[in-house]
Amino acid sequence: MSNRLEKEDSPYLQQHKDNPVDWYPWGDEAFEKAKAENKAIFISIGYSSCHWCHVMEEKVFEDQDCADILNASFVCVKVDREERPDIDKHYQEVHMLLNRRAGGWPTSIFCTPQNKPFFAGTYIPPESNAGSVEGMGFKDLTTLITTKIAENDAKLFENADEIESFLNKTTAPKQATVLKEDFSKNFMLQAKNNYETTNGGFSVKPKFPHASTLNTLLTIDRLYDDKSAKAMVTHTLNNMKKGGMYDLVDGGFCRYSTDDKWLVPHFEKMLYDNALLCDVYAKAYLTYKDASYLQTAKEIADFWFNFMSEDALFYSASDADSEGEEGTYFVYSYDEVYQTLADNGYEDIESMCQRMGLTHGGNFEGKNVIRFENGEIPSWFADVKMALQKLRQNREYPFIDKKVQTSWSAMMINSLFTLGAIDANYHEKAMKSLDALMESMFIEGTLYHTTLIHKTPKIEAFLEDYAFLAQALMSAFKYTQDEIYLINAQRFANKALEEYYNKGQWNFSSGEFVTQAEISDNTYTSSVSVITDVLLSLGTILEDEKYTHFAFKTMEYNSYELGRKPIYSPYMLMQAFRYLKGDRVVKASKQNLQNSAQELVGLTYPFALCKISEDDGFMICGDKSCFANTKNVKEINELIKNSL
Repeated sequence: MSNRLEKEDSPYLQQHKDNPVDWYPWGDEAFEKAKAENKAIFISIGYSSCHWCHVMEEKVFEDQDCADILNASFVCVKVDREERPDIDKHYQEVHMLLNRRAGGWPTSIFCTPQNKPFFAGTYIPPESNAGSVEGMGFKDLTTLITTKIAENDAKLFENADEIESFLNKTTAPKQATVLKEDFSKNFMLQAKNNYETTNGGFSVKPKFPHASTLNTLLTIDRLYDDKSAKAMVTHTLNNMKKGGMYDLVDGGFCRYSTDDKWLVPHFEKMLYDNALLCDVYAKAYLTYKDASYLQTAKEIADFWFNFMSEDALFYSASDADSEGEEGTYFVYSYDEVYQTLADNGYEDIESMCQRMGLTHGGNFEGKNVIRFENGEIPSWFADVKMALQKLRQNREYPFIDKKVQTSWSAMMINSLFTLGAIDANYHEKAMKSLDALMESMFIEGTLYHTTLIHKTPKIEAFLEDYAFLAQALMSAFKYTQDEIYLINAQRFANKALEEYYNKGQWNFSSGEFVTQAEISDNTYTSSVSVITDVLLSLGTILEDEKYTHFAFKTMEYNSYELGRKPIYSPYMLMQAFRYLKGDRVVKASKQNLQNSAQELVGLTYPFALCKISEDDGFMICGDKSCFANTKNVKEINELIKNSL
C-alpha cells in the first residue's frame, strides 16, 4: 500500500511511495501531528539520482524493523533537495553546525516535536558498527531518541533550543576591503596548493570537476597571459576527457570521479555539471584552438538533446544505478567488446581493446569503463562507438529524473549560446530551449523553480532561478540583439533586487525559509556571483549606473572573504576583475554583429559585450566613451588590448 508520497509530482518522492515508512511530504500536516502527539520528527533529504540515497532506502526505509520504529514514534518527512533547495540549504547549515563538517545526501535530520533539530547525519546504516561515521546504527539511534523524547529529556531539548538560537543569528561580514586585481595572486597561490599535478583537478579523490575554478583560471590566462593558469586548465581538461568520468560512448560527464585519475565515475549525470563543463570546454577551444575541446563541448550538448530532453526542455539528471547495481549500463566485459568488433569485421582487435583500456580483469569491479589513456581518440573510434552504443541498447537505461529546473536549464542554454557562436546549429537550439523554458516556467508574471515536464509548476523561483535565467537572457541578447531578451533579463534582475537584496547581502529564498545566499561556488556556481554578473552587464548595456552600483555593493560586502579565500569564490573573483578592468562594448550594425559572431565570441578580452549601432564598421567603447573604430573585425583584439 502506497504512502502519502503517491500524490506528489517529485520523482524522488515517488521513489519512496511504496516504502513501509509512513512518509509525509513537507507541510503543516506533518508538523502539527508531531506536536499534537509529542513525536520526534525525522526529516530525510535526497534526490532521485543519488546513489547513497538508494542505498539508504534499500537498507533502512524498506526494512520493516526500521519502518516499525519510525511509524510508532516519529513523524517522517521526505524532501527532494532539487525541488526545495531552500529547505536543503537550511538543513545543510544544521549539519555543519552540529558536525563541524559539510553534509551531503542523503541528509538525515532528527528534530523535537516542535521541529527544532538536535541531530544531523548523512547515510546511517541500519545496524550499529565500527564503520558507521555517525557511530550508531539507525535502529539503535531511533530507539534511543524515542526513549529520550518520551522521557522529556531536558538536555536534548536544551541542545535543540541552543541550536535554534545559533541558526537564527545573522552573521555580517568583517570590515570591507578594497577590491584589487592583486586578489588574483592569492587565488593562484591557493589554486596551486590544491592542484593535483599528476592528473589535474583540485583534490585527490573523490574528484569533482570544479568548473568555476577552471573558468576563472581561463579568464586569468586571457587577462594576464598566465602560463601557470593555462597549464592547470589544459592539463585538467585533457585528463578529464580521456574517458571514465567522461562517457566516451554516449557523451556527457558523470558527477565526479571516485579515484584520482578521472577513471571510475560516480555514474549519475547532472544537468548543471554538463552545462558548466560544456561552457568551459567551448571557451577553452576559443582560447587555445584545440579542436578536441570543441568536440567535447558538442558531445555534451548532443548527449543532453539525444538522451535528456523533450520538446526543447531539459531533464535534470539520470541515475547512477540500473538493474539494481551502480554503473551496469555504462561498463563492458572484454569478451563482449571483442566479439562485437569481430562481428563488425575488425582485425587488429587486441590492439584496439588495449587502446580503449579494456582488459580481462577490468578497471571497475571486473568490467571496463572505456578510456584512452594517452588522450588521443583514434579515427576508428567514431564507428566503434556506434557498435558500443548498440551493446548498451540491450540494457536497462538508468532512471531519468524528468524535472525541469529553471536554474539548471538556464545554465545549459547559456552554454549553448557560447557554442552557437561557433556552430549555428546550437544557436537555434539555444533559442528554442530558452523560449520553451520561458513558456513553461514564467506564467502570468510569476517565475517558477521546478516542475515535472509538461506539468503546471507550483514551487516559485529562488534567487538562483532569477540569476541564471537572466544570465541566459543576456547571452541571448548578445547573440541576437533582440531587445525582448534584454527587457526580460532586466525584469528578472529587478525582481531579484526587490525580493532578495539588502545592502550588499543576498538571500537565497524568502517566505518560509529565509536563507542567506553564499558567494562560494559549491555544487555549482554561486547565484550571488551570477546575479552580480547580470547586474554588471545591465549597467553597461543600459548605461544605467544603479545596476553597477548594486553589483559593486555586493562585491564590497563580500570583499574581506574574497580577498582572503578567493579559491572558494572563483566566479565572484571574475566579477571583481570585470568591475576593476571595465567592460568593452563592440558596437556595430546587427548584420555585422551576426556575421562576426565567431570572431567576437573568441575575443581574448573576457569582458566584451555587443550592442547595435549605426556606426560604420565596429566601434569599440568603454563605460564612458568610445575610443576606436575599425572595419576589420580581426583588429578588435589589438584595439581592446591597447585600451587596458
